[in-house]
Amino acid sequence: MSAPAPALDVGAARSALESACGSVADGGPDESVDGIVPKLVARPDSTAEVADVMRAAAALGLTVVPRGRGTKLTWGRPPERVELVVDLSRMAAVQDHAAGDLIVDVQAGTPLTAVQDTVAGARQRLALDDPLGGATVGGALATNLSGARRVGFGSARDLLIGVTLVRADGVVAKAGGRVVKNVAGYDLGKVLVGSYGTLGVLTEAVFRLHPLPAAHRLVTAPFERPDEAQRLVQAVVHAQVMPTAVELDLPADGPGTVQVLLEGTEAGVVARSAVARELLGAWAEEDDLPGGWGAFPWAGSEDGRPTALKATFALSGLARVLAAARSAAEQAGVELHLRGSGGAGVLYGAVSPGAEPAAVRSLVDRLRARCIALGGALVVLDAPPEVKAAVDTWGPVPALDLMERVKHRFDPERRLAPGRFVGGI
Repeated sequence: MSAPAPALDVGAARSALESACGSVADGGPDESVDGIVPKLVARPDSTAEVADVMRAAAALGLTVVPRGRGTKLTWGRPPERVELVVDLSRMAAVQDHAAGDLIVDVQAGTPLTAVQDTVAGARQRLALDDPLGGATVGGALATNLSGARRVGFGSARDLLIGVTLVRADGVVAKAGGRVVKNVAGYDLGKVLVGSYGTLGVLTEAVFRLHPLPAAHRLVTAPFERPDEAQRLVQAVVHAQVMPTAVELDLPADGPGTVQVLLEGTEAGVVARSAVARELLGAWAEEDDLPGGWGAFPWAGSEDGRPTALKATFALSGLARVLAAARSAAEQAGVELHLRGSGGAGVLYGAVSPGAEPAAVRSLVDRLRARCIALGGALVVLDAPPEVKAAVDTWGPVPALDLMERVKHRFDPERRLAPGRFVGGI
């Protein structure tokens, strides 16, 4: 951890920031970042204003956390300190929709729903799900948000073709998309995705789009045992049904379901649905998408702040992960609801509200060991403060030395969300 920062002259800092941005306000509990209340909040309305704000912040030595709509500000670890929140909510424009090229250029504060509404007029979509609800483009990229459709279209990294960001020193950098050369030799977009705001303030993004399907159907089958779930998932993944999503849902108690989403032409969907039903067995049912389909298992919870997990693993290990999850939850005395992309080896978990920190730690340690053995990881995305204090949020991190070098290259003074990301980055 870095040395304590000298006392901040808030009045002088506000004056300096106001010369760079027309909207600067005092921070308060409503602007807190995982419990850390910022001194000031700036709301720029363009990349140029963000650059001016970051130059002023650099001159003042302020620590900075970027924010979209704040739906995932409690993910990761609490930052060591926050003096300035750069709120991008005023940067919410779809700047260009080149329908003929299947490209959209948006500002980082744009809600994903607004992007979808804009491109839908041309019968197109951004194939990036919002399983939590309320996400902005910048927040989705910063946390590597993805959902059910990653089986068919990949994750955010696969859809992103260009980025604009502002570095900690206020320098604007662009890469990919309509720019010929990446800066500093990095594949900048892929580096930024999932970096939790620790490398720069992402201000604009260019995505490739896909056509809206003419038809879709959901084929669902129940399963009782983990090996049965793996058999059903692999039967669909390895067949020629071209699923858009292969979701798995396993409540804390009782049987689970495998849900296969098929999209395309009307005739194609009808034919592939028939094949999927045959693959999934006699109990398979065909229906439309229900409301809330594909949401994280804790989305919409009214029981307080959840303990939210993300498990990744080789697809061949699905049955072992499901069995380990049930066993670890039973031994820890907690309930665990799993849901996610069974066809991509990514599951999200919601631990029962009010679980004791020691019990959560026991669950995390056991399930993490299984995921790591299968080439993956287990991350505690979010949790109440007492749980975060008791568990290792990120777990072992391969190539941490390389990640630290990248952080030093982008932010040598550690002023961007210090401590929020893996290894205290």
